[in-house]
Amino acid sequence: MLSNFFLLLLAVGVWNCSTKKNAFLNRNLHTLSTKYNILYNGNVAFDQAKKVLDDDYNDNFWELLPIEPLKIEEEKLEIPTLKQKKPTDQESTAQGFEKAEEKAIKAVQKHSMDIAGKERNKQIDDAYLLLGKARYYSQRFVPALEAFNFILENYTDADLRDETKVWQAKTLVRLQNEELAIETLRILLKNEYLPLEIVENAHTTMAMAYTSLDSTDLVIRHLDSAIFFSKNNKLKARNLFILGQLYRNQQKIDSSNMVFEALANTRKAPLRYRIHAFIDRTKNYSKTDSTELIIATLNKLIKDRDNRPFLDELFYQKARVELQNDSIDKAVADFKKSLLTEQGNDFQKELSYEQLGNIFFDRAKFQPAGAYYDSVIQITKNKNIKRVRRIIRKRKSLEEVILYENIAKSSDSILKIAALSKEEQEKYYQGYIDNLKKEEEEAKKKLEATTITSGFGNFKDDNSKNTSKGGKFYFYNTQVAGFGKQEFRKIWGNRPLEDNWRLSTKKAAAKAQDKIEILASANVFDTSKKFELDYYLSRIPTEKVTLDSITSQRNNAYYKLGLIYKEQFKKYPLAAERLEKLLSFNPKENLILPIKYHLYKIYSHFNIAQSNKYKEDIVNTYPDSRYATIILHPEDVLASEEKNNSPEAVYEDAYCDYDYLRYEDAMQKSERAIQQFEDMPIIPKFELLKAYILMKTKGVKAFKEALDYVAINYPNTEEGKHAVRILGGLNSNSSETKKNK
Repeated sequence: MLSNFFLLLLAVGVWNCSTKKNAFLNRNLHTLSTKYNILYNGNVAFDQAKKVLDDDYNDNFWELLPIEPLKIEEEKLEIPTLKQKKPTDQESTAQGFEKAEEKAIKAVQKHSMDIAGKERNKQIDDAYLLLGKARYYSQRFVPALEAFNFILENYTDADLRDETKVWQAKTLVRLQNEELAIETLRILLKNEYLPLEIVENAHTTMAMAYTSLDSTDLVIRHLDSAIFFSKNNKLKARNLFILGQLYRNQQKIDSSNMVFEALANTRKAPLRYRIHAFIDRTKNYSKTDSTELIIATLNKLIKDRDNRPFLDELFYQKARVELQNDSIDKAVADFKKSLLTEQGNDFQKELSYEQLGNIFFDRAKFQPAGAYYDSVIQITKNKNIKRVRRIIRKRKSLEEVILYENIAKSSDSILKIAALSKEEQEKYYQGYIDNLKKEEEEAKKKLEATTITSGFGNFKDDNSKNTSKGGKFYFYNTQVAGFGKQEFRKIWGNRPLEDNWRLSTKKAAAKAQDKIEILASANVFDTSKKFELDYYLSRIPTEKVTLDSITSQRNNAYYKLGLIYKEQFKKYPLAAERLEKLLSFNPKENLILPIKYHLYKIYSHFNIAQSNKYKEDIVNTYPDSRYATIILHPEDVLASEEKNNSPEAVYEDAYCDYDYLRYEDAMQKSERAIQQFEDMPIIPKFELLKAYILMKTKGVKAFKEALDYVAINYPNTEEGKHAVRILGGLNSNSSETKKNK
């Protein structure tokens, strides 16, 4: 009897679970099961995945923010592997949206009550909406649009039709059907009784559509409306920030400042929007603003511990304000602080390195400027953008300066020490060794103190092993490891991780291999003998040939630097300083006249008295020189050029003789032209022509020697590069010939 009763109850339960019976109990049972079981779990999975998606999205506040923070990516081919691994945040997000989609489909399949062409379960439209949203954030926009369209076509009385229209329009924008999206939202916004949240989302979506159509004024209009009707603090903050950016792009700086200031003072806005609002307000800084107030506010934000993730940007903006107010040293200090922040991003570091490079470039300190530009090129993720390409070009123009400055500095040091007496040399190096020992001893003491207190814990207190940051092993401790890195840089400088890292400036040495052989070999230092006095003394060159070679290299470096600073960078005081110093070295006679002529031209830009001094010297001491003629009778020089005595005409004449096998005449004309047009850009052409004449008259050995001369003395000209290529071919051929023998 009892068993029959239970069977009856089971039959009633099964009958009431039917999705085909339109009864009160059936409808409510399926509605409650859909809402509080399947859809609840689906919405939880969706919300969690959406939160991860928003948290992982990295905005580039240096560019105009997208209205919706959704990164559109192309489908990636997943290669299955046997080894299981922990899913990334991106994979977890995708799984969350997949779970939400599965729950929505399950709700439709198991609990839909489509009876007589009408849906009796009031939660099924919510299931379809969840299905569409999950597909939207999974970036499957066509299936998402199908879900939204299904709701609008089949659920005419649903209370979420207005929300669905907004989602439908967002999906149409993603599918590049902006006109239909705008029309849909325009009709929707005619309803005066829409909830404020729907109004805000509709205007935000309209702004998205007009952004795709490049209608900036309409974007601003709809963002303004979205902000006015705002109910979502996070969305309002983002819309405000974008509005400020748009006003700035339109050069409406006052409106931009008002928006950024309003956002910066909005307590309910997320912290990253409030901080970046003030940062972008600072980007709009001009001399009409209160500098003291902006600096004071930046200092206040820097001191706030909650703002640590933004310290690199705050220091950078403070430095930019100081730079505009000619506080260069303060700006340099703050740019460096921006680089030293723990949580700085690479793009911000790029900007700080670039600014430091520009500052040192303007100060004519080209070596540190080149180092900062190198840092930009090294960490940038895209070398094809215009800003980075400009830096690369600028850096290449510095290579020659840095090379010759290194040669000049090294040569000066070697010659200065070589000129000392034996006792003075011993005294100098002994003092250097004593300082080196003292510094190393202090470094060891610091290292031991740091290791005892934080690296290996307090041996008297077993609990201390857990308090040291990073653990007991040396390299697990960030403080000790950091100290070691500082000491390494102090001794060795910044060295790349590569073989033969102890060899300094290999790049510069390679470029000047033939030119500075002695200096390059001097850079190879045996650190195991750094405390041996005899080792230092043995490295000092004593032979006259070696010292003469170093002197020649130094003089050539100073001459090249003078011309580069004059011609390329227009740094006339610096050019004058290098050439004046070269004159004090008593260079070879053939250099003195060109040096004085260049000084005459250089001083004409900033010191007329000195210019006139060199003018008189050239005219009186070298009256028959071409330089004197150029100074006194420039019209005669032009007239002679018109009479086919120009350097180009002389070269054509000499080349014709070479071409017609008149090698002796070609050689005479080339040598005469080299003397006549000394220090003019055409000289490398004559030198290369001489090399080819020597090949025809004296053989390959003389040809190679002449090419060596062109390659060494004119490395940055087309002729110098051509000589290097020819030498490379000749050397490779000679190597193959030896192997075959």
